[in-house]
Amino acid sequence: MSSPTHQGQGWRLKFTACGLGLISLLALVLPMQARAVPAFARQTGQNCVACHAGGQFPELTPYGRMFKMTGYTIGQRTVPLSVMGLASSSSIANAPAGTAKTATPILATASVFLAGKVTDNIGAFTQITYDNYAVDNGDGSYSGHSNADNIDIRFANHIAGEQQDWIYGVSLNNNPSLTDPWNTAAAWMQYVPVPSPSSSQFIDGTSPYPGFASGGNIAGLNAYLFWNRTVYAELGTYRTADQALSFMSAGVDPKTQLSGSNNPYWRLALSHEWGPHNVMVGTSGMVAHVYDDPTDTSDPASVGQFRNTGVDAQYQYILDPHTVTAQLAYMKTEQTYSDAMNAGLPNPGVSDTNTVKRAKLGYTYQAKYGGSLSFFDLSGSSNNQSDPATSGTTYEAFFIPVQNIRIGAQYTSYSKYLGAGTNYDGAGRNASDNNSMFLYVWFAY
Repeated sequence: MSSPTHQGQGWRLKFTACGLGLISLLALVLPMQARAVPAFARQTGQNCVACHAGGQFPELTPYGRMFKMTGYTIGQRTVPLSVMGLASSSSIANAPAGTAKTATPILATASVFLAGKVTDNIGAFTQITYDNYAVDNGDGSYSGHSNADNIDIRFANHIAGEQQDWIYGVSLNNNPSLTDPWNTAAAWMQYVPVPSPSSSQFIDGTSPYPGFASGGNIAGLNAYLFWNRTVYAELGTYRTADQALSFMSAGVDPKTQLSGSNNPYWRLALSHEWGPHNVMVGTSGMVAHVYDDPTDTSDPASVGQFRNTGVDAQYQYILDPHTVTAQLAYMKTEQTYSDAMNAGLPNPGVSDTNTVKRAKLGYTYQAKYGGSLSFFDLSGSSNNQSDPATSGTTYEAFFIPVQNIRIGAQYTSYSKYLGAGTNYDGAGRNASDNNSMFLYVWFAY
């Protein structure tokens, strides 16, 4: 076994090589800035910092939230195409045997967006993503794969008077909380794309986040309203993305199979703005009836239920050159097992429950230099007697050289993993062995 000193030197050498690789990738990317800008920026004629807090996409400002709630229709129709890509490298303090692509710069994912204004009341945000490492071929090589990612098609209207201000709309979408305008929502709090290779298995993007157990690539119809820039309410229901709605799960196999269309989602939030400050407190939830086996929906007894209930809050201070964002989110998930699964469980009839708590404080200066500190904690019970408890901290620093590119480094440190800080697997592996460094170059045009 290598000594700790030798391991540390090896890790530093890997990060040096990795950093040089990412700088080389950045040199290829930077000249693209003059050739294109994101579709929404072209449409509104605004700089990215108008919609994105401190310029760090996708976190939204009050104006960005207004743009989203009014159905992506502010501005003039223009070319509705944009692209996004992620180059990255991941390293683990003590990588498990067989870990792939450790400290290796990779072009991880890329997305194409068809997004923007269709009519004065109809707009869309649609994303197709290509994962360069989607399939591990088992011989050290990988195959890429593309699929439908986030899809949000809206009708919206804005009625503004001297005493009343109403925004209301309807969204056809494929991901619960994708419609939400705050970055404490489950679909948005984790925002840096996650690479597929196993070297990225412990980075911040794969650590516990609040999320809806139904997952994405399902089909929902939601109605929402925003009254006097104070009260936001949304109600919808979801079903399997099949038949005429199969485009919402294109390329996903197997896809989530929901039972019927009675899978309600709700959101309620209170928002207030004063000067450079804005604050929100809210709650959200969903009940989903999910088939145990997504490839077999013939047995109605194989439908289990997930109930998610969450609370969240966000504070922003935006006054050039400073941007501060503080976020809190809590999500409780209760899983009631299907009749078919109950018979084989250690404790038949007993539901599983887990809670995820997440907190983040971020700061950006001059829309160029920034960082954040995040805390995460997962706790709960499991019918198979395993302990899912996982907690830790993520430190991030980033640089935005031009408005379409972010260069970042995230270090994720684990204090507990799968129930313990030390020897959590019974074979001597400690939570700190999973500590990971993630370097990335993220660009959108």
